[in-house]
Amino acid sequence: MNPKALFNISYGLYVITSKKGEQVNGQIGNTVFQISNDPVTIAVSINKNNLTHEYIKNSKIFSVSILSQDVPLDLISWFGFQSGRVINKFEGIDYRVGHNGAPYLTENMLSCIEAKVIQEFDANTHTVFVGEVTEADTLGTGVPMTYAYYQQVKRGSIPPAAPAFTKNTGGDTMNDKYVCKVCGYVYDPAIGDPDSGIAPGTAFADVPDDWVCPLCGVGKDDFEKQD
Repeated sequence: MNPKALFNISYGLYVITSKKGEQVNGQIGNTVFQISNDPVTIAVSINKNNLTHEYIKNSKIFSVSILSQDVPLDLISWFGFQSGRVINKFEGIDYRVGHNGAPYLTENMLSCIEAKVIQEFDANTHTVFVGEVTEADTLGTGVPMTYAYYQQVKRGSIPPAAPAFTKNTGGDTMNDKYVCKVCGYVYDPAIGDPDSGIAPGTAFADVPDDWVCPLCGVGKDDFEKQD
């Protein structure tokens, strides 16, 4: 099977949140879609290993915040590459608590959707939760973030728990991309980093040792090859 065939499936990019008791958590998700209109239902796909999965299973509610293209890459990295078991993802984040008790983000978001789970389906590594929409509102204007824009323009990487994640089993090549372990910035040799004097076509191994991540400022040692 050629996994590149799946790359042509269109995705959005969202922050999916839930609660368990007084605790809240959220994660980046790319699989959110409307199922029906009367009643209005949506579905989300969540990896079973994620803390958000545990919270949705427990509370039977979730909320979806729809990201705009202007959202900072570090916010996507914060919710996509960090674990709520280790950090409080909502510390320092602008958010509100919705009518269903789950939080939703307010900055760089286009809209929010609240739902209660009415059905769920086992999908091997993931669970598909179907929720009846209980509240929805617009938060701003702009263009919704897509996965294609995130990867091609923002040059972001894919969390291993995401449905669209594919693992590279080959060896190192001149075209290997490297991802910042702190903020998620991806160094692409085809693009380089012209603003820092790194010309397109420069392999990561040939980038000077004193080069730093253009987003968060950490050094080369904090990068790892993208799977």
